[in-house]
Amino acid sequence: MGQLADSIAQGIKDAMRAKDRDRLAALRDIKSKLMLEATKDGASDDVDDATTLAILSKLLKQRNETAALYTEQGRADLAAEETAQAAVIQAFLPAALSEAEIEAKVNAIVAETGASSMADMGKVMGLATAAMAGQADGKVISGFVRKALTS
Repeated sequence: MGQLADSIAQGIKDAMRAKDRDRLAALRDIKSKLMLEATKDGASDDVDDATTLAILSKLLKQRNETAALYTEQGRADLAAEETAQAAVIQAFLPAALSEAEIEAKVNAIVAETGASSMADMGKVMGLATAAMAGQADGKVISGFVRKALTS
């Protein structure tokens, strides 16, 4: 298991001891997604930290979208539950990068790879999303890559 997955397992134990049901529910959901990923395609491998970050990012995005949907529907109780679970997930992710930091990293990757046109977007996006896993949304990264390659 990766170090991040170990931290999540420890978080489950701590939440059980503290009898924190909301935190425990969020952590168990994370753990179940990690176990599904580990056993996918008949494999029984452990999940590495990069995969764990990707799963956490996806779960965070889902929680935030669901909370926004519940808020639109006037269901503050359900939105609060999703927001609380999003906060638990966010605690395991690295700090989010600012737009200026994302743009600087994208520009550095473009310069490093010598990318000069939109034909290089796939290569740059692959490197950028790997470098900023869990720290930036793919749509934001894509916008800065597009801007860097068209200017």
